[in-house]
Amino acid sequence: MKISYNWLQNYIQTDLSIDEISTVLTDIGLEVEGIEEVESVKGGLRGLVIGEVVSCEQHPNADKLKQTKVNVGADNLLDIVCGAPNVAAGQKVVVATGGTILYDGDDSFKIKKSKIRGEVSEGMICAEDEIGLGESHDGIMILDQSAIVGTPAAEFFNLSSDTVFEIGLTPNRIDAASHYGVARDLAAYWNLTKAHKLTLPDVSEFKTPNSSSIAIEVASAELAPRYCGVEIKNIKAGPSPEWLQNNLKAIGVKPLNNVVDATNYVLHELSQPLHAFDAAKIKDDKVIVRCAKAGEKFT
Repeated sequence: MKISYNWLQNYIQTDLSIDEISTVLTDIGLEVEGIEEVESVKGGLRGLVIGEVVSCEQHPNADKLKQTKVNVGADNLLDIVCGAPNVAAGQKVVVATGGTILYDGDDSFKIKKSKIRGEVSEGMICAEDEIGLGESHDGIMILDQSAIVGTPAAEFFNLSSDTVFEIGLTPNRIDAASHYGVARDLAAYWNLTKAHKLTLPDVSEFKTPNSSSIAIEVASAELAPRYCGVEIKNIKAGPSPEWLQNNLKAIGVKPLNNVVDATNYVLHELSQPLHAFDAAKIKDDKVIVRCAKAGEKFT
């Protein structure tokens, strides 16, 4: 089971080192089998900075290339040959400086000072897919004019990093099969010597309706003694907030959309499985909880 350090901090705060937390977890029966450093973008955008295109001229030896001079906050402007069709003077851009390593899946390459069609190029003005921030390769990323030249790209994009504990959870410890469960165990251990407050996020603003248009019928009460649901209206499916996506990515769960991601988040937060149904597609406005019949097929 994977437990994110950043995610764990939502429920219990500690200034202990990663190694110290690992030792405590193992001591209380949650054996740490491995520790992994996780970056939301491979390479952590190291070597990438915010720059400004000071000038942009036609390359003398290539119709589809431009010669640019770029300010990255250093003493001298960088000469960069760029093939993007949308590059222009005055733009704020992301620049990979000399020595930067960029990643394409498992492959990587280093940015080096070179000559392109006879002209010196000391870096690269980047498209979003080249640095792991999107899939577009239509042209370079053009940033808002408020971007400050020389700012590390990791800082500008508020890039996160995390540490993930791989816990070898035994079957009798299902109480610890969640981030809150692990935090609860840590609090119990630490409270022997020093009080650690265990907290859950405030949900007081979420109001559950008194009634729902979707009925629930539990036909197999002996197998499912409790089945609960809540109806939430006016939901628009779309990307989840970045913080939520980062938490899921850290433990190996691929974000899909805000609805599915919310159910996965609660599962790994509280060990409570959830499923989201589209109310418009529920036949007769009823969820029936029962065993399948022999030979039964359903979609």
